[in-house]
Amino acid sequence: MPPLMIFAAGLGTRMRPLTDDRPKPLIAVAGRTLLDRSLDMARAAGVGPVVVNAHYKAAQIERHLQHRDVAVSLEPEVILDTGGGLRQALPLLGTGPVLTLNPDVVWTGPNVLAALVSAWDDRMDALLALVPLDRATGRQGTGDFDLDGGRLIRRGDYVYGGAQMIRTDRLAAIPERAFSLNRLWDLMIADGRAYGMVHPGGWCDVGYPAAIPLAEGLLRG
Repeated sequence: MPPLMIFAAGLGTRMRPLTDDRPKPLIAVAGRTLLDRSLDMARAAGVGPVVVNAHYKAAQIERHLQHRDVAVSLEPEVILDTGGGLRQALPLLGTGPVLTLNPDVVWTGPNVLAALVSAWDDRMDALLALVPLDRATGRQGTGDFDLDGGRLIRRGDYVYGGAQMIRTDRLAAIPERAFSLNRLWDLMIADGRAYGMVHPGGWCDVGYPAAIPLAEGLLRG
């Protein structure tokens, strides 16, 4: 099974004041931290090894993961963003395609990580889990993508859900230390090798305080 990178290094500015004393992945939704919900999903899908990056209040992330079979990739000086953070963690993840997951999301329905692994094939450099904008609970803003025969097109009524499977070989060619995985997506879209998979279940962006009751309602429902 492929390895998994969980992005947990961000400052959580949209989640203030709840993130004044803790990193966003350690905020609880329905009694369980967002990070633990991500690890539960990984365990259920059978993926691994699992790597979590950390910058803001990183010591709390490290303590939370003590005695678990999870590696921590520290970014002490500067947040490396998704692309730089993934590249730094490659010695822990290996050279093949990897899964990545944003922990500030709640999913219902089929396990999205297992679904990505099942749908992956050699045509793909990236496979992104998408949610239709009209089912994207808590989303603030417009959609990200459209689909053409399964291939990604920029701008449309699908939201990137925060889970994907992606090849990492192009990371070495990016000169900046800190950069977004959007850089890779643009290259892959141009080559017709970036695909999308529509998640059939529920989804909620838990990026700001008012979204927590929305997520809890989704989980109850």
